[in-house]
Amino acid sequence: MSPDAFGAMSSVVAFLMEIDKLKLVERRTKIIGHARQENSAEHSWHFAVAAMSLAPFAPADVEISRVVQMALLHDIVEIDVGDVLVYDLAAREAIAEKEAVAAARLFGLLPEPQRGEFLNLWLEYEAGITAEARFAGTLDRILPILQNLHNEGQSWRENNISLEQVLTRNALVGESWPELWQHVQSHLYAAQEKGWLR
Repeated sequence: MSPDAFGAMSSVVAFLMEIDKLKLVERRTKIIGHARQENSAEHSWHFAVAAMSLAPFAPADVEISRVVQMALLHDIVEIDVGDVLVYDLAAREAIAEKEAVAAARLFGLLPEPQRGEFLNLWLEYEAGITAEARFAGTLDRILPILQNLHNEGQSWRENNISLEQVLTRNALVGESWPELWQHVQSHLYAAQEKGWLR
């Protein structure tokens, strides 16, 4: 197919076909009740729906539509760099620069103004400074925890994760959403008692 097969929309179509590859990026968490790994596209969809569903509990200054946009874009860089376990801090640090390069390449497929808008949303999410980015970051952290709690600690057990790692790495949730974290913490201690966390 020629590069301009869709006229003025050609670069957008090229971007959409490229991001289809996110469906191939497997995460550590399995779909609840099934042996199949969740992929990053499914996670992004779940994250976006979580933002919409939990909107009544969000701080008043959070614009949920912006959180949904961040949810849909936040992991696109994994097309180029893959998924890294949130508890592998050395790998997370090592991959940061590669993720920035991937963001520039992938969002660079789009024409302006989308190129700049999408890249800025990704950068805002990564910086975690705005109310929307903090809420998005909280949801992104809490979903795998909830999935593990409903999946007998599957990815925690498979990756030998400790209760201390989960509490420390997800302290952001407690800072951003103390009421939710209070509930989650009690379930995490129970998960350790069941042997789902070491």
